[in-house]
Amino acid sequence: MTVIGLGLMGQALAGAFLRDGYPTTVWNRTAAKAEQLVAQGARLADSAGDAVAASPLVVVCVSDYGAVHELLDPLGEVLDGRVLVNLTSGTSRVARETAEWAARRGAAYLDGAIMAIPPAIGTADAVILYSGPRSAFDLYEPVLRSLGAGTTYLDGDHGLSSLYDVAVLSLMWNILNGFLQGAALLGAAGVDAATFAPIAKMGIGTVADWVSGYAQQIDDGTYPALDSTIDTHLAAMEHLIHESEFLGVDAELPRFVKALTDRAVADGHSGNGYAAMIEQFRKPSGVRP
Repeated sequence: MTVIGLGLMGQALAGAFLRDGYPTTVWNRTAAKAEQLVAQGARLADSAGDAVAASPLVVVCVSDYGAVHELLDPLGEVLDGRVLVNLTSGTSRVARETAEWAARRGAAYLDGAIMAIPPAIGTADAVILYSGPRSAFDLYEPVLRSLGAGTTYLDGDHGLSSLYDVAVLSLMWNILNGFLQGAALLGAAGVDAATFAPIAKMGIGTVADWVSGYAQQIDDGTYPALDSTIDTHLAAMEHLIHESEFLGVDAELPRFVKALTDRAVADGHSGNGYAAMIEQFRKPSGVRP
């Protein structure tokens, strides 16, 4: 196989293929980034075109989709008959457009999302999602499993892997921002973040246990208040805002959360469970007051 793009992640991908004994051709604009891989047995291609021509499976991992096209657009029909796996982060719209572009060049296209850091590639901790033609995934699934035990095929819709990626990023940032807000509050009382961390992990675990039940409510379109109502949550949000302001901690994030919850109440969800907040997230931002 071929790996194009040898940043930290690209090097990890190529290294995983090599460790599993797969002949691997690599290419990067800065050839020096390939030195360690070459020492492990990789072949360094002279050009991107040479790299693509070397293998029936081409894995690309570069900075963005613009870079993908900048590298591959000039290559003409060299992609014909190959499977192109793009592990570059982007949006679902651009993923679908790139799939159409690849099809015009005769390539089967799989779009992928890496949910792991480079050191985890090739281990049980690496989750990589793929979307695109099932036949292309099945053909190279054993090879792609070298990259991680969490290799997962989603669907024929090329955009799904990117959608999952940004959905998990949203989850990650919201969890981390909540932790940072809490750490700032406790820090104002002289409690260090390391002391808060075990309690924070317990709280995150509690919320994680709610996810499956909330998901069922969202899919059913019913939001029973099994634990507390949105009105009850709203009162607690007031406490968080007042505490933040009293301690001199920025209250912008909790104010935003409360404003979103106020809209849910205005829409008639005051007596529903918190999962009813999904209706606010479904609204285009332009229709909000």
